[in-house]
Amino acid sequence: MLYYNTRQRLFAILCITPILIPALLFAADTIPFEPTPAKVGSVPQNLLKLVHSPEVQKELELEGDQLASFEESLAKIDGPWWKSRIKPESEQRTIIAAQEALLIKLLKSTISPEKLRRLQQIELQSQGTRLFARPEIAQALSLSKSQTSRLNDVYASTDKVAKKLQAAKSQDKTLISDLQSAREAEAKTIVEVLTEKQKSAFSKLVGTPFDTMKLSRVYPLAPELIDSGHWAGASATNLADQRGKVVLLHFYAFQCHNCVANFEHYKRWHETLSSRGVSVIGIQTPETNAERDVQQVQRAAKDKGFTFPVLVDVKSSNWDAWANTMWPTVYVIDKQGYIRFWWQGELNWEGATVDKTIETLVENLLKE
Repeated sequence: MLYYNTRQRLFAILCITPILIPALLFAADTIPFEPTPAKVGSVPQNLLKLVHSPEVQKELELEGDQLASFEESLAKIDGPWWKSRIKPESEQRTIIAAQEALLIKLLKSTISPEKLRRLQQIELQSQGTRLFARPEIAQALSLSKSQTSRLNDVYASTDKVAKKLQAAKSQDKTLISDLQSAREAEAKTIVEVLTEKQKSAFSKLVGTPFDTMKLSRVYPLAPELIDSGHWAGASATNLADQRGKVVLLHFYAFQCHNCVANFEHYKRWHETLSSRGVSVIGIQTPETNAERDVQQVQRAAKDKGFTFPVLVDVKSSNWDAWANTMWPTVYVIDKQGYIRFWWQGELNWEGATVDKTIETLVENLLKE
């Protein structure tokens, strides 16, 4: 698992955190395929992450024209979903629920009911113990008030530990262990709380087990560049033309001290990796008046030895499209155009070796 900074860790916590209960998984049944309720904050909204995974796409037997049509549907929901990551949690969940609803609507005209049902089963499995907090699941299983109350208590206990971990400035091993124990307690409580009849009904709802713990891609397609008409370093480009290459895209401002600390890494990547199918692209979004002057940006890029394309983001259009929040930020984009990792701040801040983490990831992406 790649190391995440605080913002990514928070985003990841809302992504894929499943706990399977193998003893309860068998056949299949149906309930309406609906978005995860935005107001039920204890249930992770995983659908948008799952559909971007090659493993899930393979499970749905998507290929050729059908896969292309499927990806066209994803492109329609990716922008608002990606930008929602910087919103307050309640607003983020509302946006994601709306995008899930749109995706389900689009997929109903793209894939068969059987494949749509399988996708729903995978989503339910990915939500692990928390899927019992979904109203339609509680209704389908006829959970009693006492059962619901006991489950809510164990959820609250886990969430308390999770919030402590989120607030920690570093990876606290004790809290990580406590959180794992709390999640295991949730699974144990569910086995104890459900009746045999409910277990049987649950088995039919979630279908054949699918491992969502090792999905290789759970982020959206990278937003296309918005050409301001001003470039530095090298000729204009766009992400569509970079398909088939791994892209290292970074936001910076030339007077930003933390940005300057990363410049040698960008130059080294361009010099050593471009011949292997890696493109480095800079986006200079202004913070100061000088950084709004196109000529000063171009001179600074030349002075720093940038020979890769730098988009001068005069009106901060790309900054807004990417929902970027910090100078510098580095994004890793795979050969299919999907975001695979991002890092905010200096790559070697306080002994960090994120440059090496990114280089290792690039090596793996080049093999895909």
